[in-house]
Amino acid sequence: MRLDKYLTEMGIGSRSDVKQGIRKGFARVNGETAVRPEFKVDEKDRVTWKGTPVDFVAYEYIMLNKPAGVVSATEDKRDRTVLDLVKDARRKDLFPVGRLDKDTEGLLLLTNDGKLAHRLLSPKHHVAKVYYARVQGVMTEADVQRFKEGFAVDDELTALPAELEILSVCEGDTCEIRLKIFEGKFHQVKRMVQAAGKEVLYLKRLSMGPLVLDAALAPGEYRSLTEKEQEALYAE
Repeated sequence: MRLDKYLTEMGIGSRSDVKQGIRKGFARVNGETAVRPEFKVDEKDRVTWKGTPVDFVAYEYIMLNKPAGVVSATEDKRDRTVLDLVKDARRKDLFPVGRLDKDTEGLLLLTNDGKLAHRLLSPKHHVAKVYYARVQGVMTEADVQRFKEGFAVDDELTALPAELEILSVCEGDTCEIRLKIFEGKFHQVKRMVQAAGKEVLYLKRLSMGPLVLDAALAPGEYRSLTEKEQEALYAE
């Protein structure tokens, strides 16, 4: 690939700034100064910028424990986005795989791997997503059975069979549940619970396919996926 493209994709600067820097001698390839932006390099070459090594990363995979109050978007004029939380990303073209509501917490995958994102989000793959929720109202075994069979949530959504687990004896008028769904419609968990006559008070995604939220990550914290986690996602 072109040297200016290599450096731009690794976040050195805009394409025009990188070109100017190359012409000024800021870039070296395998120990030699390269002054032509179109100079050809590959991932095996040793590239430096102003003396600092620049290793090429084609794809990046980051697990984020999304906090409430940020939006699942690449940019937003009013609110902080999930990408604003990641301060040391290698790639500058990351995007969230799917969306969590602004007030929803939990697992969110950030990547620039469009092929993987398509596999995880495609309706035909039915990738499981598991949520924990605190609910206003008492969930019952009748709800468990209804969710298991799938049902018409509203005029726009007929939910596929889902796995509802009541985590504890409901106290007063609140309940804790775990819900596994196999699709990702807009506000789906909230809509399903509302259709059962209850209301979601708190919602957190725990897993997506084989990827499970790292319990060591506090809200707003993140880490790169391990090779094993990446392989598991592609095997999904």
